[in-house]
Amino acid sequence: MKMCRSGLTRVLVFALFAWSSSFENCNAGESYRGWNSAIFNVLDFGARGDGYADDTQAFVAAWAAACKVEASMMVVPSGFVFLVGPLTFSGPHCAANIQFQLNGILIAPTSRKPWGSGLLQWIQFKKLKGITVYGKGIIDGQGSVWWGGKATNANMPSTVPTALRFYGSQHVTVSGITFKNSAQSHLKFDNCVSVQVFDINISSPGDSPNTDGIHLQNSEDVVIYRANIASGDDCISIQTGCSNVYIHNVNCGPGHGISIGALGEDRTKACVSNITVQNVILQNTTTGVRIKTWQGGSGSVQGILFSNIQVSEVKIPIMIDQFYSPNAKSKLLKKASAVTVSGISYVNIQGSYTVKPVHFACSDNPPCTDVSLANIWLTPLEDNYNLQGPFCSQVYGTLRTRTTPPMDCLLTSKPPRINHNSCWP
Repeated sequence: MKMCRSGLTRVLVFALFAWSSSFENCNAGESYRGWNSAIFNVLDFGARGDGYADDTQAFVAAWAAACKVEASMMVVPSGFVFLVGPLTFSGPHCAANIQFQLNGILIAPTSRKPWGSGLLQWIQFKKLKGITVYGKGIIDGQGSVWWGGKATNANMPSTVPTALRFYGSQHVTVSGITFKNSAQSHLKFDNCVSVQVFDINISSPGDSPNTDGIHLQNSEDVVIYRANIASGDDCISIQTGCSNVYIHNVNCGPGHGISIGALGEDRTKACVSNITVQNVILQNTTTGVRIKTWQGGSGSVQGILFSNIQVSEVKIPIMIDQFYSPNAKSKLLKKASAVTVSGISYVNIQGSYTVKPVHFACSDNPPCTDVSLANIWLTPLEDNYNLQGPFCSQVYGTLRTRTTPPMDCLLTSKPPRINHNSCWP
């Protein structure tokens, strides 16, 4: 059964890679693609693009026109800066295969009024079939007005928006765009199927709060590659409901690394499966590749592969934390259940750490099982008294090769029978 599942995972990964390769020529610049039946330039709908006038309604009008025509193109031209308030480009009655060509600069409002009592996102594409956002443009969330202490953001709503969100959409492509300084997450996919993200840049300060680079939730068949991400939180965050995700050729740092979770908060059920992360460089991040769950949750994380990971100046390169909580006291509280973590593979992870090479803190019920490591070579950046060795608690697994540093903390005996609320029969 394990071999069948592993084989299926490999087939899915290669299929996703082949599918992603078919989009290589989609990242055009200022040129318009010949197969478009209609082009709708926001300047023709009254946008001024001077960075001061509110161009929101011009974007609304351009979208209303593009929405009616299959394979249409909405154009945001280069050489202009467009100040736009919260926008939702919505289906489900729009025609299919709309392109949003962004070569100009979009900036978010920095005053409270456009946000009302607070919104979850600044720009949203909702319930669309075949939506492509591409170009050489910039989405600038101007998030500094939301960050910092009360003196800094006292005038802004307490609900902090994501810069760009896709919800309930199929066949989504994002390429070529630069994201800057989102108030919160930069790019989010929620309840989406068949997602392509490539050739993008994301940048926010390392101390900016909750500024995830890419956030995935309840989405499947996702490919992310050739991305440069610097943020104040996870470079890529994979949440519940995600499956068949392939991430490769990503540069991450600063930030919190690439994370699955946190899962199972408030005793919820979380399901994540078939995730591959490979050919990734992490530099100056708090963690490298991480799985994090709350105590008291249910569900499972399974079929995860982390391979060909290069780390540099990373505090803890490899981590499973089943006691995740921002509250230090809550981390000490053990609950009667937890999300099941099994079938996790770490292959060819090399580089330098500054605190600890490996941290596996698994729950008592159930423990982590079927965890394997091969070709792990992690060395301290420099010798100091704060360095710690590998840590393992309640993790059953196998060392496929010798590791540096040596790991003798895995439980190699047969794990106990797990009777837990899993996601799959």
